[in-house]
Amino acid sequence: MDDSVHGGAKPSKYDRLIARAQEETPATTVVAHPCDETALRGALEAAAARLIVPILVGPDARIRAIAAEHGLDLAGVEVVDAPHSDAAAALAVRLIREGRGELLMKGSLHTDELMREVTASATGLRTKRRISHVFVMDVPGHADTLFITDAAINIFPDLEAKRDIVQNAIDLWTAVGLGEPRVAILSAVETVTPKIPSTLEAAALCKMADRGQITGGKIDGPLAFDNAIDPEAARIKGIVSPVAGHAQILVVPDLEAGNMLAKNLTFLSHADAAGIVLGARVPIILTSRADSVRTRLASCAVASLYAAARRASAPIAA
Repeated sequence: MDDSVHGGAKPSKYDRLIARAQEETPATTVVAHPCDETALRGALEAAAARLIVPILVGPDARIRAIAAEHGLDLAGVEVVDAPHSDAAAALAVRLIREGRGELLMKGSLHTDELMREVTASATGLRTKRRISHVFVMDVPGHADTLFITDAAINIFPDLEAKRDIVQNAIDLWTAVGLGEPRVAILSAVETVTPKIPSTLEAAALCKMADRGQITGGKIDGPLAFDNAIDPEAARIKGIVSPVAGHAQILVVPDLEAGNMLAKNLTFLSHADAAGIVLGARVPIILTSRADSVRTRLASCAVASLYAAARRASAPIAA
């Protein structure tokens, strides 16, 4: 990979994910309503980095005008006309249902506009699995990539939803080639107490993993944030497990806790936070207007690696 991705600096965790994704076939990606410079440039930069092959869905004239205004090259890029953002979201989802794309990417429309079409009962992209969001965090000074889930979609998930949230994150971790993850079910404390319901759910999730209802990762909880990621904190508390002190996936009790955790890491530790939605028919790339180029590319890289893993495991047609 060339130094343009990371400015010639030592490759970061994101850079390694991007380089790995560039070894795969770029995933055809339906981009819903890329109608500002940031959204359009992000899709085109991901295409230039050999991470995706975009299909742009939105007002044709407006997309071309934005490209011309900002010197963006649309040569060879398919544009599917849709009159406005609602129509673009509906058409993007329809193209996915028709098998036109392996990934769905949010453009400049509101997240709820896109997710409304994704979750529509008759025409959306629902599966039996609960839809959930994973932040893929690159925290300076921390050795591992950190996944935080769910900090964007499920507000107060119940135990059944949390099972899917955990499984979605494990599946993503393994699909992008990071091995078997260590999963911490977070709470405020590391002991099970009826006064804090999230500790009871953490214990239940661990037992579900013991019984094969969650697979693919090492799971422990409840764990507090400190003894989930810091070996010395775990040692002081006398917690002995493969996960304590070395967690890679952090499963939060609810959206409020997760959102605050992710933003604390972003603004106090200067972490980058790529994002992807799982549990639908295809992975969904959710980017923010404030995301850096590298974060946008990392979101596309993670989704593309997931799509490549799904492609490799798909049954061969007779």
